[in-house]
Amino acid sequence: MTPSTNSSSNGVMTTRESVTDFFKRWEWLLVALIVIVALVNVRLTPYFLDTRNLMRATSDFMELGLMMLPMVFIIVTGNIDLSVASTMAMCASLLGLLHMNGTNIWVAVVAALVLGLLAGLLNGYLVAKVKLPSLVVTLGTFAFYRGMAFAFLGDQAARGYPEAFTYLGQGTLGSIRFPFSAVLFIFFAIIFTLILHKMKFGRTLYVIGNNEDAGYFAGVNVDRTKIVIFMMSGFMSALAGIVLAARFGSTRPDIGTGLELAVITAVVLGGVSIMGGSGTMIGAILALVLIGEMRFGMGLINIPGQGQNIVIGFMLILSIMLPYIARQLTGGAFKSDRNTWGKVALGLIASALFALFFFWSRNLLLGAA
Repeated sequence: MTPSTNSSSNGVMTTRESVTDFFKRWEWLLVALIVIVALVNVRLTPYFLDTRNLMRATSDFMELGLMMLPMVFIIVTGNIDLSVASTMAMCASLLGLLHMNGTNIWVAVVAALVLGLLAGLLNGYLVAKVKLPSLVVTLGTFAFYRGMAFAFLGDQAARGYPEAFTYLGQGTLGSIRFPFSAVLFIFFAIIFTLILHKMKFGRTLYVIGNNEDAGYFAGVNVDRTKIVIFMMSGFMSALAGIVLAARFGSTRPDIGTGLELAVITAVVLGGVSIMGGSGTMIGAILALVLIGEMRFGMGLINIPGQGQNIVIGFMLILSIMLPYIARQLTGGAFKSDRNTWGKVALGLIASALFALFFFWSRNLLLGAA
């Protein structure tokens, strides 16, 4: 075979392989799941395709989406932030406290955003400069920031926000009543996607996640980068708290309890490796859509929150387990031995047992609603 023929043949194979690799991406599985869940929901309830219901359900997940965007950055670097929901509550509580004391609402909004930045700065400084594990740091601030929220408001709720403010969470656009909070999310989603995939800063996040020491030797300012992404997380958590307060029209210090796990679930389900170094923003956004679609559908057929949490929690487990199995089954890494097939079988058995448990217990869950 001549060298020229060789080159042509290799060129064709490269193109085919690139197309095949494109359609093997995790994001396509999420797209398929979104379509399947939508079809199932349409069969289960006639109210799923109601435009007003869909728009209302969309607004319910925008605070989660706002906190998810910087969480992608943090997990790509191999870190984690468990304090996002507590930061959200603390900043919203400060907003409520200032409003009740007669402060202009927009001054209170700025103060809440500044507090979010400071909360993220504290997390980032302890992780980057003091060299404490992010899991330990944010577990501590998870409790500290929630405590500060109760210190601001006690057991009371802040109410009486002006209409111009509540529009942030309750306002809609056009005849289909598209939520303004969704417009806000789309705006920031575009910015975070461009930063992660088109800018040098985003590339440094992957470098840190793959090998932090190599990042230091390559001249990456790892400490500053960590501080910046935790400050981003604090700012976006504060913004999520502001939007949530606007949507409810009131603020309590216990708002957002448990949302940190939902945020992490969306990121990991979106294909971002919990060990860092890989993942895309598009995948995380698709996972957010999938989770919102599933919760909306389960709510329409009266499955209570406990049952919904079981499903979402199991999805988190699968999202961590399946990529590991896939790495063994693809890319030449698969070994047809007893150990590998045992892991595959274990995953399939766990999935089957969960499905049986969920459907057998459905009546019990509905009865507890």
